[in-house]
Amino acid sequence: MRRPDIDPVFLAFPHDRVADAALSTARARGATHCDVRVERLRTQTLVVRDHELQTAADTETVGVSVRVIHRGAWGFAAGIDVTAETAAALAARAVEVAETLAPLNTEPVVLADEPAHVDVFVSRYDIDPFTVPDDEKIAFLLALNERALASGLIDHVTSEVNLVVEQKYFASLAGSRITQQRVRVRGDFTAVRIDRASGAFETMGTALPPAGRGWEYFTAGDRFACEAEPIPALLEEKMRSPSVAPGRYDLVLDPTNLWLTIHESIGHSTELDRVLGYEANYAGTSFATLDRLRTLQFGAPAMHVTGDRQAIHGLSTIAYDDEGVAAQTWDIIRDGVLVGYQLDRQMAHKQGFGRSNGCAFADAPQHVPLQRMPNVSLQPSPHDVTLADLIGGVDDGIYIVGDKSWSIDMQRYNFQFTGQRFFRIRGGRLAGQLKDVAYQSTTTTFWNALAALGGPATYVLGGAFNCGKGQPGQIAPVTHGCPVALFRQINVLNTAEEGH
Repeated sequence: MRRPDIDPVFLAFPHDRVADAALSTARARGATHCDVRVERLRTQTLVVRDHELQTAADTETVGVSVRVIHRGAWGFAAGIDVTAETAAALAARAVEVAETLAPLNTEPVVLADEPAHVDVFVSRYDIDPFTVPDDEKIAFLLALNERALASGLIDHVTSEVNLVVEQKYFASLAGSRITQQRVRVRGDFTAVRIDRASGAFETMGTALPPAGRGWEYFTAGDRFACEAEPIPALLEEKMRSPSVAPGRYDLVLDPTNLWLTIHESIGHSTELDRVLGYEANYAGTSFATLDRLRTLQFGAPAMHVTGDRQAIHGLSTIAYDDEGVAAQTWDIIRDGVLVGYQLDRQMAHKQGFGRSNGCAFADAPQHVPLQRMPNVSLQPSPHDVTLADLIGGVDDGIYIVGDKSWSIDMQRYNFQFTGQRFFRIRGGRLAGQLKDVAYQSTTTTFWNALAALGGPATYVLGGAFNCGKGQPGQIAPVTHGCPVALFRQINVLNTAEEGH
C-alpha cells in the first residue's frame, strides 16, 4: 500500500505566513531565538461494555505557539487562531514574557547547536483510523465482546480503542521548516469473572501493546481478536488458581510486563532534568545522578539500553523533536553501566554534552516543550534464545505476562510491579496459573539480577499513551522495546495478604 500523505486539511493551513509573521516580529524585538509550532491533534476514544456502546468521544485541538529567548530568558505564548496576525501578536507577547522574567533569571538560557532542517515526515502506517467509519469501528468492538460473552466463562467485558493523529509544523529563526504527521493506536480488552457464591472476582486483559500504526494494526491477521480469544478460558483458570506463597523466585518476565519496569526504573531515572532536580512532578527526581555517570553498575553486563526516536512503529518515533533536533539513537546503559541521559537543547549545552539527542516534546500547541522520554529499549541477546529456553532454565519460578498496577518511590529506586497473568514454573516447565503476585526490588538490585535475555525473535515494543510529566501536566506517548528476560531470586509478595 502506498505510504499516506500529509492530511490536506492540515496542509491548507497558512504555515509559512504564520511562521514568517512570528519570526520577523521576534527578530525585530531583539529575540536571539524563536521557534513556531502550528499543530492539529485529533483523538478518538470508543468504549464498548458487554453489548452496548458506552463512550464515543472525539476531540480536535488546533493552535499556534511561539517560544523565544530574549535577554537570556524564555518567553512563550500560544493561541488558537492560526493566522499571521495572531502569530505576530504571540511573538510580541512571548518577548514581553521574557523581558519580565529576565531580571529573575540567574541562568541565561543557551541552546546546544543544531543545524537547520527542511523536511516532511509521515510515520509508518497504512490506514488512517479517522478514515474508517465509526459504525465499522464500533461493530468491530461489539463483535469482540459478543464472542467473549458467548463462551459462558465471563460475566462482563469491556473493549476499547484510542486513536490519535498528530500533525505539527515547526519553523525557527535558524531556518528550519519541518512538517510532520504521525498516527498511533491503542486497543484494550478486559474481561471480568465473578464468583456468585463468595462475591470474589478476577479481571484479565489482553497484553496487546499500543503502536505507531494505523487501523490495520487491529484487523490485519485478526490481531486484536486473536489476543482477546483466549482470555475467557485463562480467566476461568485464574479464578481456580492458588494464591502465590510469598518468597524469592526466579522470574521470567514477558516483554508485555517488562516494558513498564523499564519505563519506571530506567526511563524516568535517566531524564536529565529530573536527575538535576529541575523536574520532580509525577515521578520525583532520580538516584542516577551525574556523579555516577560511567561508574554506576546499573545492571548486569548483558544489559544494553538505548534511547531513540527512530524505532519503526515506536510511539516516541518522530523525525524531529519540538526543538527541531533530528532523530537519533544513543546508548543509555552499556555493559550494565550508566553511560547516557535523555537531553533537550538547553540541558545538553548546560551540562557539556554537546548536541541534544532530541528529547523535547509538547503534547499540545498551548504547552511549552518539555524534556520527554524517547523510545527507551532493552536490547535482546544476539543469540537465538527462546522463551522456552529461559523457562527451561528455571527450577522454581514464575512467568509473568502483561502489565497492571505498580508503585515506585520518588527517586525511581524502590519499586513494586504486578501483571495480568502469572504462571508457575517447576522443573523448567509451566505448571498452571497463580494469582495475587507482585514483585518487589530496588532498581539496581533488580537489574543486576538479570541472568539471561531472549533473542531477537522475542523482542516486542510495549508502551503507553499517557506518560505524565510537568506542571501544568502534559502526557506523552512512549515505547519501550525488550525481549523476554530471566531474573534470579526476586522478592515476590502476595497482594491479597498485603491488603489485610
